[in-house]
Amino acid sequence: MADNSTLVSETGRSLLADSSVLDSKVIETSKENSLVELSKEMPQIETRVVLVQEAGKHEELLKALEEIKVPYIKTDTLEELGDSDSPEFETIFVVSDFQDSIFSNLCKADCRVIGPPVVLHCAQKGEPLPFSCRPLYCASMLNLVLCFTGFRKKEELVKLVTLVHHMGGIIRRDFSSKVTHLVANSTHGDKFRIAVSLGTPILKAEWIYKAWEKRNEIDLCAADDDFRNQFKVPPFQDCMLSFLGFSDDEKANMEEMTEMQGGHYLPVGDERCTHLVVEESTVKDLPFEPLKKLYVVKQEWFWGSIQMDARAGESMYLFEKSESPGLKKSVSLLSLSTPNSNRKRRRLKETLAQLTRETDMSPFPPRKRPSAEHSLSIGSLLDISNTPESSTTNGETPKSCARPSKNSTPLPLKQSARWQVAKELYQTESNYVDILTTIIQLFQVPLEKEGQLGGPILAQEEIKTIFGSIPDILDVHTKIKEDLEDLMMNWTESKSIGDIILKYSKDLLKTYPPFVNFFEMSKETITRCEKQKPRFHAFLKINQAKPECGRQSLAELLIRPVQRLPSVALLLNDIKKHTAEENPDKVTLERAIESLKEVMTHINEDKRKTEAQRQFFDVVYEVDGCPANLLSSHRSLVQRLETVALGDDLCDRGEQVTLFLFNDCLEIARKRHKVIGVFKSPHGHTRPPASLKHVVLMPLSQIKKVLDIRETEDCHKAFALVVRPPTELNNKLLSFQMTTEEPPKEDWLKMLCRHVANTICKADAENLIYTADPDSVEVNTKDMDSTLSRASRAIKKTSKKVTRAFSFSKTPKRALRRALMSHSATEGRSPSSANESYIGSRLTSTSSLAGIPSPSLVNLPSVFEKRSHTLSRSTTHLI
Repeated sequence: MADNSTLVSETGRSLLADSSVLDSKVIETSKENSLVELSKEMPQIETRVVLVQEAGKHEELLKALEEIKVPYIKTDTLEELGDSDSPEFETIFVVSDFQDSIFSNLCKADCRVIGPPVVLHCAQKGEPLPFSCRPLYCASMLNLVLCFTGFRKKEELVKLVTLVHHMGGIIRRDFSSKVTHLVANSTHGDKFRIAVSLGTPILKAEWIYKAWEKRNEIDLCAADDDFRNQFKVPPFQDCMLSFLGFSDDEKANMEEMTEMQGGHYLPVGDERCTHLVVEESTVKDLPFEPLKKLYVVKQEWFWGSIQMDARAGESMYLFEKSESPGLKKSVSLLSLSTPNSNRKRRRLKETLAQLTRETDMSPFPPRKRPSAEHSLSIGSLLDISNTPESSTTNGETPKSCARPSKNSTPLPLKQSARWQVAKELYQTESNYVDILTTIIQLFQVPLEKEGQLGGPILAQEEIKTIFGSIPDILDVHTKIKEDLEDLMMNWTESKSIGDIILKYSKDLLKTYPPFVNFFEMSKETITRCEKQKPRFHAFLKINQAKPECGRQSLAELLIRPVQRLPSVALLLNDIKKHTAEENPDKVTLERAIESLKEVMTHINEDKRKTEAQRQFFDVVYEVDGCPANLLSSHRSLVQRLETVALGDDLCDRGEQVTLFLFNDCLEIARKRHKVIGVFKSPHGHTRPPASLKHVVLMPLSQIKKVLDIRETEDCHKAFALVVRPPTELNNKLLSFQMTTEEPPKEDWLKMLCRHVANTICKADAENLIYTADPDSVEVNTKDMDSTLSRASRAIKKTSKKVTRAFSFSKTPKRALRRALMSHSATEGRSPSSANESYIGSRLTSTSSLAGIPSPSLVNLPSVFEKRSHTLSRSTTHLI
């Protein structure tokens, strides 16, 4: 009572107001005292171990029992233990064989039975012997919770459950979040689907059997990745796959991956097939009516299953027939069929305007919604077109311009050349930032994410090697883009573009060399991991098919930082050309260009390749008049193509033209008609004379559209380029006919568009290709191969030569002499007779020349008649 009174006096009113607090404390105190008294009264039960038969001969087992200080006895038969049921002892039987009669008798008597590995495990860990109501042979599945699915034979399932219990595992009938492993005999059912969604390991029954085989290995843990991964249920177990709409290389790759992932492949239409994988971008309808049991799925299901290392649910990836497939726009809708030539030219101009309307990029792409900042869409990344700029008056460069909307007034017809190139710099910078954002959000972030289904796809070291300093590069260029955007919104001719580049030159020098110097290692890591890790290969395939990537691989996207700075330097050079001398930005631009050269010097120092340099010099030596600025350390030759010109813009129709495609420009050269002399290189090696004549070196950014001209009876292997230099307002159409079988026209156009997209930092290269009817762009190849046509073109060239010979810009006497000699040679007379004819004629003034009809008009028809008469017999079948 003294204690209680003291407690009451100390607590005061609060305790008196609620007496239940005191009552509970008294009850708790009385319980503790009663338990102590009860434990004192109860006799202590001693644990003893009985080693049965072979277990008693195990020397390591005896030492382990001594370490954990547990008394033991040895016996060969259970009859020797007369007091086995004595309440003074808790008896634990150690049995080496869980299949003999002694073990069965112990189980029937509900005795506590363990195997030798349990004793060794406890001694190693310094733990007491575990209590288990079931026989426990080893601890390799201790604390594992298993669930089974797909087993139809009860005997097999009972055997597996028994083995799991003997290894310390727990069995659950229903699947829940507490289940650590699913043992599956089939890839169907709700349990399988839930396990896939939760990322629970799904294993074969062989996992249990193999763990039981290794039951005497004390350190074995059945949940270890190295051991468990040998028995994973592969994604395509029990699956028979067919592939429709894929190229031969893609199909072979997917068939190989199918067998690697536990499945089999069959030809399309085989009734045994369980899944038909369809390339949805090429297949619009199925060639047969599928059976009800056949899953017709998109290729994303195939790669998604491999990535998450389990068969994905088909319902999310079912292929649906496209009732109205979206076809690319065709120029044939704008066919120019009117006979009036003026109207045809006007409509041709409208056609070119229509073709380029969607690629005329605004300097101000639409603002993303705040919710879209972290989720790229097709519009935010690929479509920055169809956004007209702010209007100005009288064609002057605007002093300031507000951010326009899609419904704002269109751009006036004329802008300054400096503004045009500055706009292109901003556009390409914006596209480049979007590409870097795609690399990070679509590839790097998912790879670094914790808790991936099936475990990490790549190790952290591999991720760091692949992506390097891409996030740092993105941070720098995001700031550059924001500054350029502010400059374009508040544009005046005095605004300094060079200051923006100089502001971040140190950051560029810091971020670029670490990435570019290890770029080759990055590519090698991607290639190696793609070959060795099917889940990574599937991850790349899934993302490559997304519109944000424009069907480009990760390696193709990662080359953008290598190409970006040289492109900026070229644009800055163009801006400097169109900057007035009195403009203070002139000097600043020169400093900015020098700073970029400093960065590129660090970048390109270890990247020059001997073969690429040799190819460059071969082109320079072969093309007469080739621009010196073609030689660049960042430039590489991609493809050479032999063609015939189908228009008169660059050179005469029918002339042989060679196209040299570089990674950022297109060199166009025509065949020389007369080759004189040889070229001697500085090293003393004699080289053949230049067989080509330079026509134009065109940056790929000037190509707005690539036209794939349809094959018709009058048009074969033709294509065209819609071109517009940044300082011109009108479009030009350059058309060509391929004269070689390799490369195929489709491959050439795709290759060209890919490098055009790389140059302007866009991912959707396929959108640059349009299909056109020959009539809509007035292109045909009908007369290119005829003998009569070749003769006509030769006469046309002769006519031009004679006309140029009579040009008044030259000395009249020498010009007339050259023309008459050429004419006499054509008629079959010797040069000397032509010279005498010239001497006999006393033409002394240019006015008399004006009164004489040109030989090109008088004599060439007779020449044509003679040549036509000569060729008439050989060309009768062509006429």
